[in-house]
Amino acid sequence: MANGLKEFPDFKAEDVHEEPLLYTSYVAACEGHEASYLPIKGMDHLKGILEAKLEEYNDQVASMNLVLFDQAMEHISRIARIIDLPVGSALLVGVGGSGKQSLAKLSSFILGYDVVRIVVTTSYNMADLKVDIQTMFTKAGVSGAQLLFLLTDSQITDDKFLVYINDLLSSGYIPELFAKDELDGLTGKIRAEAKAAGFQDTPDQLFDFFLDKVRKNLHLGLCFSPVGDAFRFRARMFPAVISCTSMDWFHEWPRNALIDVANRFLAEIDFPDDTIRDAISENMAQVHISIGEANKDFLTMERRYNYTTPTSFLELINFYKLLLGQKRGKITDQIQRLETGLSTMKSTTDQVDALKNLLVVKMVDVEVEKEKTDKLIEIVGKESLEAQKEADLASIQETETNELANAAKAKKESCDKELAEAIPAMERATEAVNCLKLDAIQELKGMGSPPVQCVDVAKAVLILK
Repeated sequence: MANGLKEFPDFKAEDVHEEPLLYTSYVAACEGHEASYLPIKGMDHLKGILEAKLEEYNDQVASMNLVLFDQAMEHISRIARIIDLPVGSALLVGVGGSGKQSLAKLSSFILGYDVVRIVVTTSYNMADLKVDIQTMFTKAGVSGAQLLFLLTDSQITDDKFLVYINDLLSSGYIPELFAKDELDGLTGKIRAEAKAAGFQDTPDQLFDFFLDKVRKNLHLGLCFSPVGDAFRFRARMFPAVISCTSMDWFHEWPRNALIDVANRFLAEIDFPDDTIRDAISENMAQVHISIGEANKDFLTMERRYNYTTPTSFLELINFYKLLLGQKRGKITDQIQRLETGLSTMKSTTDQVDALKNLLVVKMVDVEVEKEKTDKLIEIVGKESLEAQKEADLASIQETETNELANAAKAKKESCDKELAEAIPAMERATEAVNCLKLDAIQELKGMGSPPVQCVDVAKAVLILK
């Protein structure tokens, strides 16, 4: 410790009494110094280092959206301190969604450990778990890789899994984990390393070196929930889960942590003023805390437990973001409809104004045409009077013509009647004339003084012809 203080002259002995009382060894390593277990300079300084590591984790491993409030940074420091020990294993206890797994992953990344997790399916059994542990032993004992075996209570589909976990925590080894030939092959790979460390070249000595190396490099991170009876039963049946681990209890998020988380997730939303975002964050925190207080009253009255988890708080934030987006989308649609309506009204107004201007021009033309029409009507009126006179005159002439026509018709009928009477006489005369012969005419022509009857007949014939 003294050497560490010489490297960091800013720290003093009385700093151990300052708040927050938080010691870490990874801060010095992150700053490029030798890892030294020293108190932090301040929460802001620690937050800057952890945020840089979180950004590095998101770039190299996977995206993990964490809000590093004070309580979360304290958990990271505790977990890192536990698993940094040679045989350190952590028991992380807290309700679902409190950040146990995420903070454990970040702590492992800060220390340079690889996180190992099992993929549990419906057919996953003890044999599969044994194979996974064999793989971890090979990496930790032969390759020397620093591993954190992260196990959650939801992955323990069979309590028999904890038999292996209990043996790992208590003795560091599981009986009959490897067959003898497999174990000989593993110890053979580390024979030279064991001799260099001072171990004898015997099966027992090589196995002890292998097991010691595994215990130094393989760490367990058990993420259990205190809700229900399962945790209590497992702790009683498998005592190493409690006695051979260092417990880190994840309590409810404090008010300032809830506000920080809300501000972080609400930062994606564009508010007119930052004070609105702060007010919403405080309201969400108050709502979440009030539900926790209501849970206590519910326990008193109903003797039943009801839990509010950080996940429910995050769901509240997501629900608010979703509802706000829907409302804003609806308002945006209404604004667009209103703008479309106003644009249509403006276009209609412009068209009406253009029609009014056109109507003014047309009215001038209409007045001109009206004057022409009035003059034409006057002319037509006069011509109509003349036409009426002509019509009256024509009517009179028609009457006279009809009278003449009737008289002519009557005369024609009288003549037709006389003609009908004269036609038989003419026919008889024709017949009489047809009987005349050239000799008779010459005889008549030769008469100096024809008889009186002949003269009358000749006159009658001339009249008829």
